[in-house]
Amino acid sequence: MRKEGEVRISSGCSISGIFCRDGRRITGEAIKKSIATMHNRSNGLGGGFAAYGIYPQYKEYYALHIFYDSQTSREETERFLDKRFDIINLSKIPVRPTSGITDSPLIWRYFIAPLPHILQDSQLDEDEYTSKAMIKINTSIDGAYVVSCGKDMGVFKAVGYPEDVADFYRIEEYEGYSWTAHGRYPTNTPGWWAGSHPFSLLDLTVVHNGEISSYDANRRAVEMYGYSCNLLTDTEVITYILDYLTRKQGLTLEECSEVIAAPFWTTIATKNEEEAEKLSYLRKMFSSFLITGPFSILVGFKCGMMALNDRLKLRSLVAAEKGKTVYFSSEEAAIRVIEENPDRIWAPRGGEAVIVTLDKEAGR
Repeated sequence: MRKEGEVRISSGCSISGIFCRDGRRITGEAIKKSIATMHNRSNGLGGGFAAYGIYPQYKEYYALHIFYDSQTSREETERFLDKRFDIINLSKIPVRPTSGITDSPLIWRYFIAPLPHILQDSQLDEDEYTSKAMIKINTSIDGAYVVSCGKDMGVFKAVGYPEDVADFYRIEEYEGYSWTAHGRYPTNTPGWWAGSHPFSLLDLTVVHNGEISSYDANRRAVEMYGYSCNLLTDTEVITYILDYLTRKQGLTLEECSEVIAAPFWTTIATKNEEEAEKLSYLRKMFSSFLITGPFSILVGFKCGMMALNDRLKLRSLVAAEKGKTVYFSSEEAAIRVIEENPDRIWAPRGGEAVIVTLDKEAGR
């Protein structure tokens, strides 16, 4: 795949998110319109979308989106999958010719379930079994890149401006209750297809505006637990940190925010005894997962979304509500272009997690 990024350029990037708490499924047209408003924050070296609730007919199966450099890498990956999973359905992901999108890899979609006897012999739960298999593909099969592997969700990304990426993948044909989007302006890392945002593992997805100055320390820490950062951009490590903290350590997303955007010790000292003890424990126990540097992120997960700034709020992040719909974006204009009169609009504080989930009556 073509890789760009030889010249350092000033920081940009844009993020946007729409979440319907009532479970209402909307097409990708609104998120495309929102992210396109911030066109000048991108430079055409990466764009992408994550959507949840888009595969209701296959919602019990893992949905794999995979890039291939060649037919050989595809055949090797399918042999790998066939030994470990029941492949319920496979097909090319539908795309349309788009002038702003070139040099595309082979793009395939699979709906799979672990083979019961292999899963039983592994003594792993199905999420751990599947995540290990996906990491194995990324690390050992040359020219194969798993873009997403969660249930009832998918990631659509490419090298290009996000509105062109939307047209390329025909996202207006998908309906989901949760959408995130990213327009990339890479600085220190290459602009290439698998390195575009969102980054994903199982049902977690991350879009990020900023730069992780603690990347090397974070990467070394998370790779101690079986993850592998090989997609040539710092954002990938956020996804693995969150997966480790939530799925393997049992932390809530609010507690995760208190790890990766941990308050300063001087701030902790102002809290009541119980709160200070909790925050101190999280800082000490998971100190290697503190993310430093400017960032704003949107985290998608099954039935919810989290927005979070770094603790100094060095990147912009705006939130809004209208009825049962919640919006997040790098700029207020990107919200108002799709919702002119929100009931509430605000800028979350640095380190303040805004977490929204589906209402109980949404039935998911």
